Amino acid sequence: MTAIRVYEKARDIDNLNLGLESATLADPAAGQCLIEIRSAGVNPSDVKAVLGFMPHAVWPRTPGRDYAGIVHKGPAHLIGKEVWGSGGELGIRRDGTHAEYLLVDAAHVREKPSTVSLLEAGAIGVPFITAFEGLRESGGVKKGDIVLVLGANGKVGQATIQIATMQGARVFGVERTREDYIGHASGPVDMIDASTQDIAEYVREQTGGHGADIVYNTVGSPYFAQANRAMAKKGRQIFISTIDKDVSFNIFDFYRAQHKYIGVDTLALDSGDGAEILDVLKPGFESGALRPFPVHAGSVFTFADAAEAYAQVLKGARDRIVLRPGR
Repeated sequence: MTAIRVYEKARDIDNLNLGLESATLADPAAGQCLIEIRSAGVNPSDVKAVLGFMPHAVWPRTPGRDYAGIVHKGPAHLIGKEVWGSGGELGIRRDGTHAEYLLVDAAHVREKPSTVSLLEAGAIGVPFITAFEGLRESGGVKKGDIVLVLGANGKVGQATIQIATMQGARVFGVERTREDYIGHASGPVDMIDASTQDIAEYVREQTGGHGADIVYNTVGSPYFAQANRAMAKKGRQIFISTIDKDVSFNIFDFYRAQHKYIGVDTLALDSGDGAEILDVLKPGFESGALRPFPVHAGSVFTFADAAEAYAQVLKGARDRIVLRPGR
């Protein structure tokens, strides 16, 4: 089998010590599946791992957390099944999905939705799992909740909006400049231009002074102060990333309003955790309430062009970038 290998930490994206390695195809042990990878999304965390920014990293490594493929060997009832998955250990604490084949515990293997292609299924994992986990840790979304998504057109932002509107929430989205919402949603998304509008003021005006029950802050520090002002009483703010590590806030306002801050790091969720979340999301994809990200032909790369795929993700590509073995 062939796999992408990163041999050591790189100084920057232009100096990756990256190659392709061939190895003998291993037989799965009892309780394992050998999956033939058909597509594997490239996430910002994959690129950060390649650059050496992730803790607990093994070197050399095969990157990649998300995958879709076909069970090649394993328990008889799974052989030939089209499956999908994602895990925080993949590409970090063990070799990951940017390879022709992947060994996975059979208990963590899940059939993909029949409504989603293998190419699309390999690009769902991290963004939707991150969105779901943040909303779950915040207590979940109820019909009529006000949800404010900062970084609405990012992949986690879009996944959050899909889940929140599916649950009947009223959603506001924020981007740095004036933009329409570019993703799928089951209801309207009221977009806010952060360069010309006061986020908190607008949300309160539009909700009769109530504010946001849930703020999903995919950006972190740049929106922190306005997000705090936008939160309703007992509001929850979810964080998955930041630019500045240190921020200040008014503790008095925080406890008087009974606010909650929730941090989500999906690297702590292994393939078993990912499988359980995909189980919950699968009916939404089957019904069409949730939709995979479009995967355009120009965003699909072979292993030979992996360095370019990683570079595009690091530069903030809006399209979902996918690696596909060159079969």
